[in-house]
Amino acid sequence: MRLSLDTHALLWWLDGDPKLSGDAKAAIGDGANEILISAASAWEIATKVRIGKLPGAGYVAEHLPEVIADQGFRSLPIAVVHARRVGVMAGTHRDPFDRMLIAQALMERLMLVSNEIIFDSFGVERLWLDHG
Repeated sequence: MRLSLDTHALLWWLDGDPKLSGDAKAAIGDGANEILISAASAWEIATKVRIGKLPGAGYVAEHLPEVIADQGFRSLPIAVVHARRVGVMAGTHRDPFDRMLIAQALMERLMLVSNEIIFDSFGVERLWLDHG
């Protein structure tokens, strides 16, 4: 499977946080799966560290390319076609980071690892399961 991690799923994976569902942990830890981390997550983490909403993620914000590589994950750049899709996508969910992750998952045929049920309304394939 090709998986894209929502920002919180990435941070919970890195922290070993029990909020990450068992199904998500198993899928992320399965070496047969390709795990992609969007540039939108780098943008979100750095922004939230800067404004004080993620004070514990300073190291990740500063070293995300190395962290991604150390985990065996791949970076997913934001392309013009992704940005255009975000702009024309219907839906009331206004979070720009989430909208980019959704657009990339749809366009790149990725399963999005997230606990955000609202993502389902966009038609994205989402993996979370045992915690809702």
